[in-house]
Amino acid sequence: MLGVSDDTVRRWIDSGALPVTGDSPARIPGDALAAHAVTSADAHADSPDRLSSARNRFTGLVTRVQIDGVMAQVDIQAGPHRVVSLMSAEAARELDLQPGSLAVASIKATTVVVETPKENHS
Repeated sequence: MLGVSDDTVRRWIDSGALPVTGDSPARIPGDALAAHAVTSADAHADSPDRLSSARNRFTGLVTRVQIDGVMAQVDIQAGPHRVVSLMSAEAARELDLQPGSLAVASIKATTVVVETPKENHS
């Protein structure tokens, strides 16, 4: 969920950054995990050179640019997240987007769908 290895989580537990329950196997309380995720994201936040109302920014590498007529599809891999953008071919060319280019996907939406695993509902 955090996009890190099991070893990293173990190091966080050993250092006291994440608490665990006395259960066997040990469990990390959901609220503590959520707080750690927020703190970790803040520590790695981009320092943009401009202000923006968009709060969802994913820094990653361009993995694909497909230009077809007046439109382009640009795929960005940002950690475990694949972000796909549809834009004008002109914009893709102006930004000189190529596989391997560093890019930031900035997302602002009026609708966000939230899903949870079925087993969370008893």
